[in-house]
Amino acid sequence: MYPDLSYILHALFGTPADNGTSVVKTFGLLLVIAILVAAFMLERELRRKGKEGLMPPVKTKIIVGEPASPISLFLNGLLGFFLFAKFYYAYQHFADFQVDPADILLSLKGNLPAGILGALVFGGLKFWEKRQTQLDKPVEKMLVIHPYDRIGDITIIAALSGVIGAKLFAMVEDIDLVVSGQLTMSQFLGQFLSGSGMAIYGGLIVAFFTCFFYLRHYKIPPIHVMDAVAPALLVAYGIGRLGCHLSGDGDWGIPIEEVNAAGEVLYSYTKPGWLPEWLWAQDYGHNVLRQGVPIEGCELRYCNRLETPVFPTSIYELIMGVGLGGLLWSLRKRITIPGMLFFLYLVCNGFERFWIEKIRVNERYDIFGMQSTQAEFISVILMLIGVIGCIVLWQRSKRTIA
Repeated sequence: MYPDLSYILHALFGTPADNGTSVVKTFGLLLVIAILVAAFMLERELRRKGKEGLMPPVKTKIIVGEPASPISLFLNGLLGFFLFAKFYYAYQHFADFQVDPADILLSLKGNLPAGILGALVFGGLKFWEKRQTQLDKPVEKMLVIHPYDRIGDITIIAALSGVIGAKLFAMVEDIDLVVSGQLTMSQFLGQFLSGSGMAIYGGLIVAFFTCFFYLRHYKIPPIHVMDAVAPALLVAYGIGRLGCHLSGDGDWGIPIEEVNAAGEVLYSYTKPGWLPEWLWAQDYGHNVLRQGVPIEGCELRYCNRLETPVFPTSIYELIMGVGLGGLLWSLRKRITIPGMLFFLYLVCNGFERFWIEKIRVNERYDIFGMQSTQAEFISVILMLIGVIGCIVLWQRSKRTIA
């Protein structure tokens, strides 16, 4: 496995592992790539829908020549505070930053004097920028803005709200530890600002509602954006799972066999003859969690492998995510009922995740008398919403035609 960029470069070019490039974590790198791919696909679809007249541009009034507003100065100062405080702290503790950048970036750790300096610099730059264009009498202008012009904003809002949602849903999974006393309330709340713990469905749900209200605010038809982003979400999900696999972050499946203390085989799966070994089971050597047994002769930072190989479920999700996303992409011009493609996405997403949970390592809960994971339960709800949505839209379209 390749927990960070240094291991990838080591495998490709033989450069030393655990060097300065290790600050670029593999999962984070693939996550950024997934977001960019989704943004690219979404922009293409929004442009196409714009040409078809489904998403007309909106006239927006702006005021030219205004001085810098207090809120803009505050937000720029806040950005400067974060950047200077975090990166100067990272410079001071570079060894820790190499190991876990997220623990510094997503926590309260930082250098206060550097943060104050950053706030003054960014706030001052914003004041100077607005000062250069300030007029004695500000002028109102009307701008024509297409929905695809807001791709940058949509992407940032979706990414940030998605991370918050993923953290919150991951924390929900640990509430039982608080109740049992294994986790204090301060430790539980501190997980929100830690660099670990993400639940993909939490990210999707929170990002959906955040973007929905953003689109409504700017008079962009949410239903067409939902259709446009449906294939992109599945493809991006698959790419993100590739990051899980390459880094070995624990999103793997159950062991291919289990043996008890007495040496008795409790269960064992037999590999189909046509399936390659790497697609059947992996031991996730050099995994980022350092789980398993030591790798003999290894002197790197990550030197563990799983004692019993497990199903590489992240690879299965990569294949299904990209495959189903490609299917929806091929159908996007044929399906003309607004909203239908998005509800099909919900069916595909839920179907894929429901079945992968059967062989995936995850905590199970007693839900309505059945043992189920959080993701398994949510996937069933998504499939039901998707099927009901497709039926309702289909029936509505038939009545409209009639």
